[in-house]
Amino acid sequence: MRVCGLMSGTSLDGLDIAIVDFSMTNEDLQYELKHFVTVPYDNELKNQLHELMEPNVTIQKVSSMNMYLGELYADYVKEALVDSEIQYDSIDLISSHGQTIWHEPFVNNQEKYTRPNTLQIGDISVLAEKTNIPVIGDFRTRDMAAGGQGAPLVPFADHYLFQHEEHGRILVNIGGIANLTVVPHKSSTKDVIAFDTGPGNMIIDYFVYKYTNGQQNFDRNGDFAKAGEVHTEFLEYLLNNDYFKLSAPKSTGRELFGQAYSQHIWNVGDQYHLTPLDKISTVTMLTAKTLANEIIRLIEPYEVKEVFISGGGVHNSTLLNYLIDLLPNTIRIDQTDVLGIHNDAKEAFVFALLGFLGFNKIPNNLPSSTGANRQTVMGKIAW
Repeated sequence: MRVCGLMSGTSLDGLDIAIVDFSMTNEDLQYELKHFVTVPYDNELKNQLHELMEPNVTIQKVSSMNMYLGELYADYVKEALVDSEIQYDSIDLISSHGQTIWHEPFVNNQEKYTRPNTLQIGDISVLAEKTNIPVIGDFRTRDMAAGGQGAPLVPFADHYLFQHEEHGRILVNIGGIANLTVVPHKSSTKDVIAFDTGPGNMIIDYFVYKYTNGQQNFDRNGDFAKAGEVHTEFLEYLLNNDYFKLSAPKSTGRELFGQAYSQHIWNVGDQYHLTPLDKISTVTMLTAKTLANEIIRLIEPYEVKEVFISGGGVHNSTLLNYLIDLLPNTIRIDQTDVLGIHNDAKEAFVFALLGFLGFNKIPNNLPSSTGANRQTVMGKIAW
């Protein structure tokens, strides 16, 4: 089966498109990544998506953007294949994560009408209609229905594909939010664990946007962070956030570390009389430090020897250098390229995999990472 995986993350920078061939014999999965491309969003669309995450957004705007993104994703899939050797009619299935605009795994259970909830838009019926290809999507809600947090979902693939015979591995993804998966070796009795460690690029991106008056929206190669200095007291203030004290499983997003929080801590930085570059350097260290703290805690119990990193954060060399300096030099640190999946393509690849399994009625969630009561088959299908 040839599956087109679509992923648009919390960074809101564009749509990742991965074309993957899958086959399965006696539960032995074979796969090959045939094509990958990221189609960037223009600034107008980014601003519109940011507005959808504001508390005063109208339901009409959310509902309309849901339909619009279905159309846009269809156009992007067609455009992505123009410069490839892949024939459009060879695609059997589109698997779309959608664009998360709300994710609330923790709620007040005393309120009668309140439930853990999540919302990804980019309507799969519109996408199916415009492409004339079956579409599977809306994965997270089924895991929540089974008592999970609907996130993180990538760890399922980390365990499924990358388990080592003799030692533990940690797979890190640094997108808007940073998360990790601890994959025990094959003879271990321990379960896979996975969770969001906290902000990845999200706060850094906001600070760069603020510093450049909207001219840039990410720290290319970590140059701004490199030009500044980490401020110890400001970093300690940031590390005091209650989220970092929670035990796994846990997940987060823009609801906690988005624009409102970023603006607040930008102002706190002013109270320490920091330059904008020092602020950027410090929040970059926040991402590295919160990742490193969790990795170090997990090395011994899971016999971890290797850490593999994917996501947009791999292009921020200052962030990676901070992380490398914080970790023991006995640990191998590399990018997921060496495992056969391009680090930028990993999440789109994973949703192609989740779609392939879900379409074939094979369980595709990982209760030990999401907190679900049982394994289930995630995904709704638009024929």
